[in-house]
Amino acid sequence: MRDQSLIAGLDIGSTETRLVVGQVTAGQLQIIGAVAAPTAGMSKGIVNNIEEVTSSVLACLEKSERLIGVHLDSVYASVSAPSLKCERSKGVVAINQANNEITVEDMNRVIEAAQALSLPANYEVLHVIPINYRVDNQEDVKNPVGMSGIRLEVEVLIVQSLSNQVRNLSKAIKQAGLRIDNIIIAPFAAAEAAVTPRSKELGVVLVNIGSLTTSLAVFEEGELLHAAVLPIGSDHITADIAIGLRCSINLAEKIKLEYGQANPDKIDKDEELDVTSLITPDNEVDEPMTVSMKYLSSIIEARVGEIFTKVDAELKKIGRSGMLPAGVVLVGGGAKLAGIVDLAKKNLRLPVCLGANRNVPSVVDKVNDLSYLTALGLVAWGDHYSSVEEEDNSGHGFKPGHAVKRVKDWFRSLFLKD
Repeated sequence: MRDQSLIAGLDIGSTETRLVVGQVTAGQLQIIGAVAAPTAGMSKGIVNNIEEVTSSVLACLEKSERLIGVHLDSVYASVSAPSLKCERSKGVVAINQANNEITVEDMNRVIEAAQALSLPANYEVLHVIPINYRVDNQEDVKNPVGMSGIRLEVEVLIVQSLSNQVRNLSKAIKQAGLRIDNIIIAPFAAAEAAVTPRSKELGVVLVNIGSLTTSLAVFEEGELLHAAVLPIGSDHITADIAIGLRCSINLAEKIKLEYGQANPDKIDKDEELDVTSLITPDNEVDEPMTVSMKYLSSIIEARVGEIFTKVDAELKKIGRSGMLPAGVVLVGGGAKLAGIVDLAKKNLRLPVCLGANRNVPSVVDKVNDLSYLTALGLVAWGDHYSSVEEEDNSGHGFKPGHAVKRVKDWFRSLFLKD
């Protein structure tokens, strides 16, 4: 086992790039740094200028190296493109052993069999996640290793994304001099930090509200059940405010951040806001400006309500609308909006809370910010992934989920090639 190592999580958003660095010492992960830099060259989770994205990553790297005094050579990265697709597939194999005892090798074989499906043109696989196993006539088996049977079945969730989008993101990161350890979908990564194992077991949806996209990951019985990326985010709220108040986009953003309220019921109908103090040379207006807080809140409510309506539509696709006992966990910069929890409860008919770092030890306060939870989750993912490798190599025994390591390695090699 390694005594000391660095694990870095890189979350390239549409407006900001965030980098969190953790250190594993004597088997214990500790966060040692978190930095951010403005993003250029990204829109709605898709790279539209590789050189600009590379520059954004380099800016983050420079800040990180000044902070922790160590050069980074590899990262775990997130992807959050609307092209994300989830598809279920099943695989079946016969047990080869004379005593009919199921081994890790049998699990690997049945997972590989489940991948024998026709992918859409130009798509590639990001994750292959076992949902449940079946041994002969026994259903809902979580870990079949050591059980006896003659037939092993598995149902897996295959998460896919457009190949060119993944490759462009990979190229931008590589041009910054970094090796990519793995690429993980953003809401799946954020859940590593913000969602407890108990919540994943009961049933929960993590909703990551970014600037131009909203991504979600649904968990049940400890496994990922569904994921999606919606092409709508907090910048659309800003645009609505700019149109509704007939002001500049910069002033609209300041109004949203300082005085935005997603729940009109909490505002007096006669309350008005003087935004003169927010006016600067880059957003100046012709005359003093007052805004009806009720009107401002109604603008925000309409767009936030649309976001949650789209989230609920995704839950309906898998029959979980209003049916997740652990409710909704909100993360991302867009989740900082006042009143958003109340509106989410109303629209999704579920318990709702703001995300927080619940799983990763840290003395760096910055990583508790809702905007950093995806990058933090990438570090947690990397720590777990490294632990899987070490335990597999040490012969200390099997744990549920470890059988997919070789499959992940194979799929990772598809998009890490030069």
